[in-house]
Amino acid sequence: MIDENRKLVGFISEQDMLHILLKVGYNCQDTHTVGDIMYREVLSVSPDDSIISMAEKMAPNKPKLYPVCENGRLVGIIARRNLLRAISAQIGECFAHPV
Repeated sequence: MIDENRKLVGFISEQDMLHILLKVGYNCQDTHTVGDIMYREVLSVSPDDSIISMAEKMAPNKPKLYPVCENGRLVGIIARRNLLRAISAQIGECFAHPV
């Protein structure tokens, strides 16, 4: 979630939504708002972070999706599949140009 200045103020993951939707489905009522369930201390990355350090952050128990922020403003989102593509391309380049 961003404010009127594109500053990141909260984040909700698919896993968070799944958890809430299961509760709603079981109880047949929804009293939650985005503000109720979003994380206010958002894990984010910078556009300048390295692909390898980013992949290390996305260990199995970490979020699979990170907001990309520059000076506190949301500029994009990066997911595991984006990292896998970038690493795959880098490996491909290594084999195309052997040392």
